[in-house]
Amino acid sequence: MKKIFTILVLVASLNVIAQKQIFESPKLAEKIAEQKTVAIIPFEVTINYKKQPKNFSAEANKEQERKMSESIQSSMYTFLLRKRDKYSVAFQDVDKTNILLKRAGLLDKLDETTKDELAAVLGVDAVVGGNYEIEQTKSEAGAIATAVLFGGFGGKTGTGSLTLTINDGKDGELLWRFFKTLDDSIATSTDDVVERMMRKVSRNFPYDKEK
Repeated sequence: MKKIFTILVLVASLNVIAQKQIFESPKLAEKIAEQKTVAIIPFEVTINYKKQPKNFSAEANKEQERKMSESIQSSMYTFLLRKRDKYSVAFQDVDKTNILLKRAGLLDKLDETTKDELAAVLGVDAVVGGNYEIEQTKSEAGAIATAVLFGGFGGKTGTGSLTLTINDGKDGELLWRFFKTLDDSIATSTDDVVERMMRKVSRNFPYDKEK
């Protein structure tokens, strides 16, 4: 019995480790102290399906990814703006960020551009970015039916992972990385995703003056 309990604890511990991972560069504190303005770029979003739905459209799926990319960017900016007094840096307005990226012809080429190149175009000291990957495992209708059948709301429709990164604007070096797995549901919006993630991040977010 004791052996079984030990195994269960070990499995649970490994599961927690897999769900959340944090990397900090040895230069993090030094670099953060020099930074004043930070830009949040659109996130890279990938939407996959465990079982591809009928009438699937690759074009429509790509458009959904694009919209979610900018929505996560906007939600994160709003979250940080609400708590701006807590942070040691100012965050560039995301509308300005996207206009500058579009003007430079980089809005659709973020994966082909280094972070120091982006920082130079945006006129900032660091760049916050990341990616969100989600795999839909159940239809929305099925999730609603499950919620009604078993009570409550927000049936699970998929699983996702969200990575948040901070890169230095001078040399593009990765200073900080946060990875977290998330469950997606019919009640989950991008605001919810960002809110949940930032609650987990808050104690480790480098720009938090209370950290």
